[in-house]
This record gives sequence, C-alpha cells and structure tokens, in this order.
Amino acid sequence: MLAEKVRITDLRNPTYNEKQLQVLAYMNANPVTLSAEAVMEAAKAATGLSDFGNMDFVPRLELWMSAAAADDGLTEFGRASIFGLATRFACSRLDLEDLIRRHPEIEQVELPSPIIIAGLPRSGTTYMLQLMGADSRLRALPHWEGIRPVADRFIVDGKDTRFELAAREWAELDELMPYMKMIHEFAPDHITEDIELIGADFAGYYPEWLLFSPEWLEYQMTHDRVPWLQYMRRAMQAVVWQKGPNNWVGKCPQHMEQMVAVTQALPGAFLVVNHRDPVASIQSAVTAQTYASRFWRKDIDYARIAEYWIDRYERLLRGCVRDRNLLDESRVYDLYFDKLMADPFGELEALYRKAGIPFDDQTRNAFNQAIAANKRGKHGQLAYHLRDDFDLDPSEIRERFGFYFERFPEVRIEVE
Repeated sequence: MLAEKVRITDLRNPTYNEKQLQVLAYMNANPVTLSAEAVMEAAKAATGLSDFGNMDFVPRLELWMSAAAADDGLTEFGRASIFGLATRFACSRLDLEDLIRRHPEIEQVELPSPIIIAGLPRSGTTYMLQLMGADSRLRALPHWEGIRPVADRFIVDGKDTRFELAAREWAELDELMPYMKMIHEFAPDHITEDIELIGADFAGYYPEWLLFSPEWLEYQMTHDRVPWLQYMRRAMQAVVWQKGPNNWVGKCPQHMEQMVAVTQALPGAFLVVNHRDPVASIQSAVTAQTYASRFWRKDIDYARIAEYWIDRYERLLRGCVRDRNLLDESRVYDLYFDKLMADPFGELEALYRKAGIPFDDQTRNAFNQAIAANKRGKHGQLAYHLRDDFDLDPSEIRERFGFYFERFPEVRIEVE
C-alpha cells in the first residue's frame, strides 16, 4: 500500500491552532539574550560544571549569537531556538569534558574503521543509517543519546532517564509541528547524525537551518574543518567508552563537502556516498524549512529560503565532486537513491562486501526487520510542488548541477 500523500496547504500563509498560538505568545513574553556569555552561564547552571576544555570554540559561539542577533527576521521563538540549541551543545561539551577529565583513558579508545555516510539532506542517508544501526556489531547514535551524549547527570535511582526526556520533547515537537515526522523524525530511538557531536565544538551547518547567516557560511568555507571533526571523534570515543561496540557507523549530510577532512580526522574510515537527484532533495528540504519557518520567522520568505538552499546544495555537491576524486577507491561505496529504494537488502550486501564486513544470517535477519520497520513514508508522505509552492521550474534548477550529473551519470532524474 502506498503511503498517503499529504499537502501542506498553508505553507506560504500559515494558520495556527490554539496550542501553537499559546507557545508563540509565551516566547514573546520571555525573550532571550543572544550572547556567548549567556549561553555558557546557562549551561553551567544546568550542569553544575564549569570546565569547557579548550576554549577555541568561543569565537564560533560568539558568531552564532551575533548572527542570530543580527537576523531581524527571527521571531522570539526563533531566537529561543538558536539559544536553546547552543545551550544544549554547551551542556554536552561540559559533560564530555568532565567525563574525559575523570576518565582520561577515553582518549585512547580505538575507532578501528568507522563507517561514515555522506549525502545530501533528503537523499536516503537517514534511512540507510537506520538500517545499518540495526547491526548489533556497529555503534550508531540514537537521538536520545545524541542530544545528551553523557549519561552521568541523567541517572536517577539507578535508571538512565535520557530516553524518557527525549520522548517527552518529541511529543511536544510533534504536537507543535505534526508534519515534521514525515520529513525528518526526531523520535528518541531514531538514529541521529554526527552533527550532534560536531555541535559540541560549535561547528557544522546546524545554524543554517535556523537562521540566515552569510557570516557563518563564510566562516565555514574559509576555515579548516579537521579540528572540528577531530572533536567529533573525541566525542565518539566518549560515547563508545560508555557503551560499545566501538565500530562506529554515522552520517551527516554536510560530510558531502568535507569528505577528505573526514578521512583525516577519522583514519581508516569507510565512506558511503549517497547520490540522488538534487532537485528531489531540494524540494523536500525547502518545504521542510518553509514549514518550520512559521515559528522561526516573522514573515515566510519562501523565495529566499529556496535561493539559499539551492546555492547551498551546489556548494555541497561541488565539494563532493572535488573530494570524491581524492578518496581511496577501496574505502568508498557510491550508493544511488533509486537502487536503495528498489533493493535495500541488495545494496546493504554489496556495501558490506566492499567494506569487508561479514554478512551472516544474524545480519540478514536484523536488516530484514529494520527494512520492515522503516518503510518509506510510514507516517505518510508530503506532496511536494516546486512550481506551485516556490514558483520554481525543476529543469532550470537542475541546470546548475550539470557538473554533478556529469561526474555521477547513474543519478536518476526524479523531478521533471
């Protein structure tokens, strides 16, 4: 049975229910102060800790806050969202540094051959990670753990409460934005991205999803990313030290433009590169961004959202084409979206074969169960309309990505 197609009919001109209006009113009545100092003080108060480790992250945090303060299109909800995100990352950093200080052996933990999935947002990376995370020999990062990577503060009467906290937060988000689960699920047991660990160093493109910040984009494009990814590796070590195994499998769409840096920060990494028609990916991403903007932004500038992300995708794909030619062919697998959707089991088996991972009966059973549990559109599917919702012609957008189709001719066009 095909998943139900759902159209967001108020994408450009949102309507609000009583609950949503109450939340917006509460945020308006309780504005936040967007400063690095305020974030760090809030994190110290929440954790009872004060040692952030190496303080070289502070200029990046200051840039996040100054960019948010300068974005006068943000609502108080949007300002609170970026402040809350930064505070969560600051708490994670305090927890990680405290754990490593008490257990310095963490920095000696081996990550022998991490499997890292790179691919555009909305290109099947989440689906692939959900499947691979079902292999008990591999260590994936569930959402409940990614947003609180150290257990110690959340042990209550001998029980780890992080899952319950994440479940409540997901229920609140689902009530506020019910279509989000059709776009990107944040259920507590859903496998999450490495960006949650990169964020503890205040790096990565996370803020780009919350605000318009040419300053932060420029900073990323002009700075070496290896140190940020090395901090990600340090966080991975802390996660697997608490609970193994240490055969990491993770993903982040932004890895598309930093694949060489990933291999430098994670020696021995095996990369899985997801490929999809960028127009199909863009229409999903800009719809999600526009939908969320009803809370984050005072006005829904759908044209600006589309313009920003079309350009951002071009940057991601040019980085992919540049880096893909520099990778060790024996340590990379190109995964095409249409093939993954048509035969996920076959693609998994081929990937494991190239990565040198045994594909035994236990693995087959785990994947069969994961494929059954993660069917595409299990919560329903959104109907995307680039022409109607964004006044865009898919073929004109695709012209910008000719270089990508030339390098990867097996990519199938999905949106006409």
